[in-house]
Order: sequence, then structure tokens, then C-alpha cells
Amino acid sequence: MDGAHDATLEFSYADERRARIVAESVRVEVGEIDDARSAAAVEREGRVVSVRVDAADIVALRAGTNSWLRLVSVAETVAADAAERPSADRETDPHEGSREA
Repeated sequence: MDGAHDATLEFSYADERRARIVAESVRVEVGEIDDARSAAAVEREGRVVSVRVDAADIVALRAGTNSWLRLVSVAETVAADAAERPSADRETDPHEGSREA
């Protein structure tokens, strides 16, 4: 969509790994939450993730921008929480112990 209104949101991270995790997490939503009035694209260049929101009108732009801000915020929170967990927790099989004998 090449709407009459657009906004580009840029998010900078301490390292490329965190930027990649956030970008890949939110990129899966592109096309899923688009509608007839707005669409978005996600790109990453180094440590910077950019989300461009195109919209047919200013109300749709505000709604789309708010949606993408929430999605990025959730991805950042999950990435930060995962980074703080001890590596042993990340290597444990999540299904271990839940299997019945």
C-alpha cells in the first residue's frame, strides 16, 4: 500500500543480535494485521529496526502505529527476559519431565 500518510518508527539496540531477534519476531506480523486502510513493512540494518506504516488516513496511521509500537514493545520485553535467564534454563528441554512413562 502506498498510502497518503506514513510514519517510520526506528528502534536502536545495543547489539545486532537483539535487533535481529526483535525484527524477526515482529516481521511475522507483516500482512497479518494489515487491512484495507493500512499496511506495514519491517526492516533491519545493523542495530536498527525500522517499521514503516502506510495508511490511507490519519486515523488508520495512528491505529497502525500504536499496534506496531505494542508489537515491538512485547518483542523487546521477551528478548530481554530471555537474555536474563541463565543459559542452563535455555538449554533445558521444555518437554522434559512432562512425558508419561
